[in-house]
Amino acid sequence: MSKSDQHSFSSVISVNPYKDTFVNGVSSFLSESKNPEFSKDQFAISYLNTKEFINAQIEISKNIPDEDLYDAINSKAYDELALDQAVEYQIQYIETFNNLDEDNRHFHVFIVDPLEVTQTFTTVVEKIKYLDVIIPTPLLLKSLYSKEIIDSSGVHCFIYFQENDAFITIYGDKEFIYTKSIKYSLLEMHERFCELYGERIEYNTFIDFYTNHSLKETDSEYKEYFIKLYKELFANINDVLTYAKRAFDIEKIEHVYIGSQLETITKLDEMLAVELHIKASEFNFDYGFESEKVYVDQLHALMHTYTTISEYERYECNFSVYHRPPAFIKRESGKLILLTAASFALAFIYPITYWFLNYSQVIHQDLLQQEYREVHNIKITRQSTIRNKEADKVKALALLEEEKLEYTNKKNTLIKIHDVKVNYPMKAKLLATLTKDLNRFGVKMESLSYHESNNTKTFDLDLVSSKDRKITKLVEYLTKIHEKVFKFELEEITYDEEIKVYFSQLKVNIL
Repeated sequence: MSKSDQHSFSSVISVNPYKDTFVNGVSSFLSESKNPEFSKDQFAISYLNTKEFINAQIEISKNIPDEDLYDAINSKAYDELALDQAVEYQIQYIETFNNLDEDNRHFHVFIVDPLEVTQTFTTVVEKIKYLDVIIPTPLLLKSLYSKEIIDSSGVHCFIYFQENDAFITIYGDKEFIYTKSIKYSLLEMHERFCELYGERIEYNTFIDFYTNHSLKETDSEYKEYFIKLYKELFANINDVLTYAKRAFDIEKIEHVYIGSQLETITKLDEMLAVELHIKASEFNFDYGFESEKVYVDQLHALMHTYTTISEYERYECNFSVYHRPPAFIKRESGKLILLTAASFALAFIYPITYWFLNYSQVIHQDLLQQEYREVHNIKITRQSTIRNKEADKVKALALLEEEKLEYTNKKNTLIKIHDVKVNYPMKAKLLATLTKDLNRFGVKMESLSYHESNNTKTFDLDLVSSKDRKITKLVEYLTKIHEKVFKFELEEITYDEEIKVYFSQLKVNIL
């Protein structure tokens, strides 16, 4: 907890909502809680997996005042990211400082569907009632710099594998730059391993080998296929890092930290360093906590570290909708009760005894008559209200079913959009592949264009060569090598007598 929270809470509980695990922290000791319960003296913190939210960068004019900043970011996020206007997304942001831009402020925006939050944390809230903080996973890493667990500057990459998610996060000069969820969670690794192995094995068997066997020492029949799996994983990581370096103008990644929710004997950092030629270490830091277990899930440790630093040293990006109610005297109902009590106390001070003795019978009769009329009117009104509410209930249930159907349709559309975005091939990588083949056969490219129609993505390459045979050999080679990636069309080769060269247009359709 931050210094300001230490007076209010005596312990911290961190929550993994995806595996329903809880870790209690008292002072500097961490212990797993099997049956957590609500305690008003307990600070509760949890996180959102990277695949649960949308992350983007947005620029806002410096002319917009701070009081209008949230509305401006909210509006721009809906417009630039084509968000569904019918969904009221939860939007949080952190500011980055770009000294080169004198006109705009720059923000990292995190966007969450509120239904995802509800579905993820329903079981958790049933057990511990409130969640003080729900933070995107990548922002927890800021704690490593705030606590000086990592005290070096430069660009660092963090890779972490969980059972149902895996993420890559990049920090530069101790500030968040980029994050991406990759399809190599432990569950997805298991599925891919079974494909490579050609036979389905139990998930528990896969996890046992993953955690308890070293690829350097084992002679297991699984060894060859785990090596293939890791090579695919490192190739995917390399693609993401290549994109990030280009997109964020990163010259060099100084260090990579790689680890997983489960401890593994195989040194993933050593394998990554060999494959990608980047200095690497295990994602397993000394947070200064004592624990009943030798190995603690790093996200639990990061959450407890997050609560020990001040709000000025960490990222404030809270998606929790399960906040504690204010203190009794700060609630409107509490103020009303206190005011009423004070009014009664003052009222009894006045000398009303004599008046009460003389008129008590008359007043009592009047009050009873008045009460009867009021109760009778209330009864009639409530009976009418109940009938109206029952009719409204029927209409509301019908409307609810329509909204559920509409939500399902929109959710499916978003899933399709997300799938296209994630699986969309990188044009730069495809062009790099084609350029290497052009250079191999001595064929030059005069111009390039790209267009899409009827779900067909096509590159038009205007080729120039000193010999027409070079072009035909190139096309023959491309057709053979990239048969399942591209479809090539070459209609004609023309010869320019004046400059003594051959021209042709090659159409490359991406399959």
